[in-house]
Amino acid sequence: MKTLLLKRNYLLPLALCFAIAGLAQAQPAKQYEPEVGQAGKDVVWVPTPQALVDKMLEMAKVTPRDYVIDLGSGDGRTVITAAKRGSKALGIEYNPDMVELSKRNAAKEGVSDKASFMKADLFESDFSQAQVITMFLLSSINMKLRPKILDLKPGTRIVSNTFDMGDWKPDETATAPGCNSWCTAHLWIVPAKVEGTWKLPQGELALKQTFQMITGTLKSGNTVSPINGKLNRDQITFTAGATQYSARVNGNAMEGRAGGAKWSATNAGK
Repeated sequence: MKTLLLKRNYLLPLALCFAIAGLAQAQPAKQYEPEVGQAGKDVVWVPTPQALVDKMLEMAKVTPRDYVIDLGSGDGRTVITAAKRGSKALGIEYNPDMVELSKRNAAKEGVSDKASFMKADLFESDFSQAQVITMFLLSSINMKLRPKILDLKPGTRIVSNTFDMGDWKPDETATAPGCNSWCTAHLWIVPAKVEGTWKLPQGELALKQTFQMITGTLKSGNTVSPINGKLNRDQITFTAGATQYSARVNGNAMEGRAGGAKWSATNAGK
C-alpha cells in the first residue's frame, strides 16, 4: 500500500506537467505587434497616417506602370497601398518581425502578388530600378542617402514624410487633409546632370547646377548672356537674353527649341 501511494504521489505531478505542456502547445503563438516609438536600427518606428500615405502616392503620381520602393517600410502600409493602386511595390525593412508582419498584412489585403518585403539595410540596398521611392526617415538619414538618390535615373520621384534633404529643396510640398500629426509630404524629382560646358553650332553654353536649378552663360560670337533656369526630370528650360530655351537632355546631348527654332548642344566634357 505504501509503495502504491508513493507511485501515485509521483505520477500525479508528472501527469499534471504533461497536461500543462500539452495545453501550452495547443495555444497558438501570439503574433508580433509593434509598438509606436519602438527602437529600430536607424530610427524609431512611428506609422505614417493613412491620409498621408495616400497623399504621398498621389503627389508622386503613382500608376500601375511604376515600381515603388519604400525605405524603412515598417508595417507595410505604404507598400500595400501602392499595390492596391496596381503598382509593384517593395518594402525594405531591417526588423525581421516587421517584415513578417508586413507579409501577413499584404496577404490579408489580397495584394501579396504585388507587394513584397525584404529584410535589408537601407545603406546596402539597391533601389535603382524604382520609379518612385517613399520614406519616413530622419533628415540626417535622408542626407546620407542623398548622393545615392541623386545618381538615380532622371525623373525618379522621391516622397518623404515630414523630413527634408537639406539644401535640396523639394519640387512640391503638401499637407494631407484629415490628418492630425506627421501630415506633411515633400516631393523631389531627380534631375538630369547637366553641369559643364556644352557646345552649340553658334556658340558655347556654360552651366552650373545646384540640384534642379541652373545658372550660367550662353556665349554666341562676342555676346555673352547670363542664364537662369530649371530642370524637371530630363527637361531643361532657361532664358538667355530675350529668348526662352527648352530641351530634352539625353546623356551628353540636348535638343529642343528656342524662340520657335530648333537648337542642340553636346557636352564637351563627356
